[in-house]
Amino acid sequence: MKSKIQNWLPSGFLLFVLALWVFSCSTMQWVRPIRTKYRFDFGPGEVSRGYKQILPDRMYNPETGYGFISDSVLAPIRSVDRNGPDALCSDFCTSDKPFYFMIDLPEGNYKVIFTTGDAADFCQTTVKAELRRLMIEQERTAPGVFSVRRFMVNIRTPFISDSEMVQLKDREKTFEYWAWDDRLILEFNGERPVVCALEVIPVDNISVIYLLGNSTVCDQPFEPYSSWGQMLTRFFKPDVVIANHAESGESLQSAFARRRVDKIMSLMKSGDYLFLQFGHNDMKLRGEGIGPFTSFKSELFRVIDETRKHGGIPVLVTPMQRRNFNESGHVVNSHEDYPEAVRQAAREKNTPLIDLHQMSTQLYEALGSEGSVVLFSMPSDHTHHNNYGSYQLAKCVVEGIKSSNLAIAEYITEDFEDYNPSHPDPPETWKFPPSPVFSCKGSEDSSIH
Repeated sequence: MKSKIQNWLPSGFLLFVLALWVFSCSTMQWVRPIRTKYRFDFGPGEVSRGYKQILPDRMYNPETGYGFISDSVLAPIRSVDRNGPDALCSDFCTSDKPFYFMIDLPEGNYKVIFTTGDAADFCQTTVKAELRRLMIEQERTAPGVFSVRRFMVNIRTPFISDSEMVQLKDREKTFEYWAWDDRLILEFNGERPVVCALEVIPVDNISVIYLLGNSTVCDQPFEPYSSWGQMLTRFFKPDVVIANHAESGESLQSAFARRRVDKIMSLMKSGDYLFLQFGHNDMKLRGEGIGPFTSFKSELFRVIDETRKHGGIPVLVTPMQRRNFNESGHVVNSHEDYPEAVRQAAREKNTPLIDLHQMSTQLYEALGSEGSVVLFSMPSDHTHHNNYGSYQLAKCVVEGIKSSNLAIAEYITEDFEDYNPSHPDPPETWKFPPSPVFSCKGSEDSSIH
């Protein structure tokens, strides 16, 4: 008997291992990819222990899974070595124009540790992630001074499960693709952008602020358009992460239909937040039973209930005004009863409310009928904002978080001061580096327009 077992063991064991391998291959789509930690040391000098060296010719390719995006290089990327004692800070990469760095990463949340500075010159760097989400605003260092900044980035894909996914629009599959791929995109911009080092660390069990809304909230891909959702990231410490699931042209009804709500609910955990801002496109819907106090309010209730069922905290945001002034210099409501429906839903469901409709009225009227043009993408556009306008609206949202006494208010950056929309940042002194107009389909077919 013993000899028979010994004779069977090698072949039987091999068959067992083979069966396991076949099973793992057949079920691989259900297994979450392993999220790894990356450490990059930029520049030609000594490489810090445990870091990968990044030189200007390190262009992205699928084999390495990281590198500069070659087609995004507007000016040559240069590397400098100051021969200092600190291997991490003595050398760096820089350019006279904005440049991009890309890393293949699975869906999830990541902490990015960014080191900048130059032993011999000043630096001024703005960092944006994915589709122009503002992470670091004009970080300036004097010669010989180095800065280490931390921020959180959310990366997502359309997949809800093995057989379900968000129904992306064509624009999301092309020039908005960076918002949905399994890659981290970092844009280095500013007067003199300098990158000494990067660390990218996967993070679990962190509170997530999900955003759901329309074009005034979503990650806008191109200048001069921008949204408050893209600017909100700048005002939070790396103790929370913002996941922007808003999309242009969406109503709350279509957000359900395209599975955007399902996607968020598949990820939501206890203590997460969901900020909803709708109304612009909902008011355009027509049909029996469709209206602000019927279908729209019912859909708000549905999202609130679903969020709470998953342990999340819903926050309703009224839609900001359009630039629509009367002869007396006051903003005229162009959203019919939809803002009031949001307010009613908040009261009836005991849900926190940020009244962006009211705050944007104060903001627009403070600048006046003609002066408020400075908030918008172009003079003929009465709905969509530019960088300055979205920055002011993001401040309104942050102020709303504070005044609502939401728990996440403790994670607002320390440099945020109380904001009064009747006294916005002076537009004549407000400065911000615009992003290059860049195709976001991927390194293999991306191009500057």
